[in-house]
Amino acid sequence: MQRPVDDLHGRLEAAQAQGGEAAKERQRKQGKLTARERLDLLLDPGTFSEIGLFVETRSSDFGMAERRIPGDGVVTGSGLVGGQLVFTVSQDFGTLGGSLGEMHAAKIVKTQELAMKAGAPMVQILDSGGARIQEGVLSLHGYAQIFQRNTMASGVIPQISVILGPCAGGAVYSPAITDFVFMVEGLSKMFITGPDVIKAVTGEEVTFEELGGAAVHSGTSGNAHFVATDERECFATVRKLLSFLPANNLDDPPLAEQSDWPPDENPALDEIVPTGANQPYDVRDLIQNIFDYGDFLEVQPAFAANIVTGFARLAGRPVGVVGNQPAYLAGVLDINSSDKLARFVRFCDAFNLPIVNFVDVPGYLPGVQQEYGGVIRHGAKVLFAYSEATVPKVAIIVRKSYGGAYIAMSGFGLGYDRVMAYPTAEIAVMGPDGAANIIFRREIEAASDPEATRKEKIEEYREKFATPYTAAGQGLVDAVIDPKLTRPELIRALEMTSRKRETRPEKKHGNIPL
Repeated sequence: MQRPVDDLHGRLEAAQAQGGEAAKERQRKQGKLTARERLDLLLDPGTFSEIGLFVETRSSDFGMAERRIPGDGVVTGSGLVGGQLVFTVSQDFGTLGGSLGEMHAAKIVKTQELAMKAGAPMVQILDSGGARIQEGVLSLHGYAQIFQRNTMASGVIPQISVILGPCAGGAVYSPAITDFVFMVEGLSKMFITGPDVIKAVTGEEVTFEELGGAAVHSGTSGNAHFVATDERECFATVRKLLSFLPANNLDDPPLAEQSDWPPDENPALDEIVPTGANQPYDVRDLIQNIFDYGDFLEVQPAFAANIVTGFARLAGRPVGVVGNQPAYLAGVLDINSSDKLARFVRFCDAFNLPIVNFVDVPGYLPGVQQEYGGVIRHGAKVLFAYSEATVPKVAIIVRKSYGGAYIAMSGFGLGYDRVMAYPTAEIAVMGPDGAANIIFRREIEAASDPEATRKEKIEEYREKFATPYTAAGQGLVDAVIDPKLTRPELIRALEMTSRKRETRPEKKHGNIPL
């Protein structure tokens, strides 16, 4: 007679095989790892605790009674990442195509609810053929439950989606609600309707990669935040991202040991920002010479490249970093960069990450297409996000800060706690050229040498308004600092504001201009 414990071990082995070698081989032929191999890459060794290993579909329609497999095509549970508790789900495309049915969804929902109760991050690894057609509306109900939990968890625990295969139809809305989406080149696909449906409805011919691959979503749609060359690199980046984040909205971000580089006085910073107002440079050179070890995890580097966003540490403390990028579109704000920036600021505010801005912005991008596309509405998201944020907000104006973009990126009126400027800073309603042409238009037109008079008036305006000292004299810049001392100045600014508390009017929620 078989002992109960032997029966248990046999059942465990069969369930963990998830469809056996045939299922694993199907994954390998597509260049993909299995659901459990992916968890091994994500989690600290030996820390995974599984939930619902023996769960099976309850459906018997359309032959499902003969296709019952323990786990129902998804592995769920918790483990540690860098010693921090994380809950995770990993869909198994090799088993029932990773399709989502009633019990598959129930396992995911239970994991989401446990993550919220525990106040721990949630990582969902998605590789699925979509809704399980054999289970009909129960599959759709399952997706609805998942979306609702995604929404309830938003701003409470960090939520990360890792797309490692197809993610189509209604399934795409779960990752879209979460905080960060990871994709892998040549492997990840995400779209509402596939190429065949698009061709039938619109006549357009497009490949899966052109429609919903990693390059499209990282550079064009902005739906993906990180792209990796393979799955191992992907999970290494997920682990790195989690190292910057608190477990939940009530915790502080995790502190690291203080770094011995860069030095507090860094002469390299004196050479990065050109004195010429129109000369380009890479704002990331500033960032990498200020924050601990030059380590900067950039978010959405290929999307809206005129704004740079990401995570770094300053004296061991994680911070959200924002910088206008003069090397792309002169660092202007436009529709896409406004969306990217506002979303990043709101994430940082939700999870207690101080925000540091490096400001070099000539304004919002003018043009008919921008106006027709709603740049007013999109630009207002930035104003809303910064105004709403109660975390420490520090801005350093390194060169230009003009007009409405000045207000968004460095305006004390939005609640910035500390605004500093380099000696190269120009702070004004608009650039000296445009301002002089308006203010001194009649004098220029009446002059015997209009061009010489125009240049004279431009310099006059520049000397009076386009310097940091006028704003400093009006109390709108706290300090004009030596660039090479940026690091200690920022450290002191964050120490000064680390215990800040702000009370806001009671309300259900604001109405951000979506």
